[in-house]
Amino acid sequence: MIDFKLPSLGADMDEGKLLQWHVKPGDSVKRGQVIAVVDTSKAAVDVECWDDGTVHQLIVQPGQTVPVGTVLATLLAPGEVATAAAPAPAAQSPAVPMPVQAVAATSAAAAPVAAAATRPAVSPSARKRAQELGVAVDALKGTGAQGAVTLADVEAAAAQGAGAPADRAPAMRRAIAAAMSRSKREIPHYYLSETIAMANALAWLQQRNEGQPITERILPAVLQLKAVALALRRVPQLNGFYRNDAFEPSQAVHTGVAIALRGGGLVAPALHDVQAKPLALLMRELADLVQRARAGSLRSSEMSDPSITITNLGDQGVESVFGVIYPPQVALVGFGSVSVRPWLVEGEVRAVPLLTASLAADHRVTDGHQGALFLAELRELLQSPEKLETS
Repeated sequence: MIDFKLPSLGADMDEGKLLQWHVKPGDSVKRGQVIAVVDTSKAAVDVECWDDGTVHQLIVQPGQTVPVGTVLATLLAPGEVATAAAPAPAAQSPAVPMPVQAVAATSAAAAPVAAAATRPAVSPSARKRAQELGVAVDALKGTGAQGAVTLADVEAAAAQGAGAPADRAPAMRRAIAAAMSRSKREIPHYYLSETIAMANALAWLQQRNEGQPITERILPAVLQLKAVALALRRVPQLNGFYRNDAFEPSQAVHTGVAIALRGGGLVAPALHDVQAKPLALLMRELADLVQRARAGSLRSSEMSDPSITITNLGDQGVESVFGVIYPPQVALVGFGSVSVRPWLVEGEVRAVPLLTASLAADHRVTDGHQGALFLAELRELLQSPEKLETS
């Protein structure tokens, strides 16, 4: 028997509300298949199954709020036969000390639910348009048949700047504040920064984008993503997790991308295997990730496994940003805007486009020497952007 538990979908998540099951007892499921929808303080997230098997029991019902680690359902492993039917167990919380709020949530979850909270029906055209406009369809009240969200509903919400639940932003702010307070309290941060000349990178990017349709052009942010992933090969201690008083390295670079939401707050879902992907693919995946994040259509695998996070405030005109590490990660990279400033080149002061890259890192795992090696490698990679295309 396999327990399907509520995963942690970020350092700022203690509990989640089950919105909908996509399966029923007796259904066969595959690893990676979306089988449930869970509401966090930030978004409604599609939760994937981690194992192949057959659904045995659905323990938690739509509308219940339960702590992270709670068994939501049980699965029969391939070839396993169900024994005599037994009463479905009550929602189990993890065998670790829980805060008062989590205990209260468990007690509330055990009570009968008056009405099942489910996602509204959404027409395919409305869902596609919502992703394009960054509208969270789960927050909309549909005017179609049986309350379905229509294309007109989505466009009206976008015109009014709507699309996020009115009460989600304050809850998200509280969750973010709690996670960042924990990070600063528990993680001994150190900070480094490096000024990087971007003339080569921008010239190469302009040449590469010439003649390409807008949808195929590469943004500087994608060069930065790939450069970070490749620089981690020199200092792999910055890529991974600190758990149980020990560092756990990640074999692949799953880069969390900080994305500001239209209704306020931010999320940092992952782009997977960044080190192994060509720039064009990363550009498509980044655009898709931003659209789905703002439309409230993320997957649990994107929220649960970033191994390092990148925050980029360049489009806001900020020269540099020094972030707070998302636990259990051990590093965060920040990028400011590319701005033309005086710079010494071959003994002459010239006007050069410059970028400030920063690193926040965990002193339990690395020190300033290793952090400096990482930034130096990042600088060198951005001087030779053609290597980012082929690596």
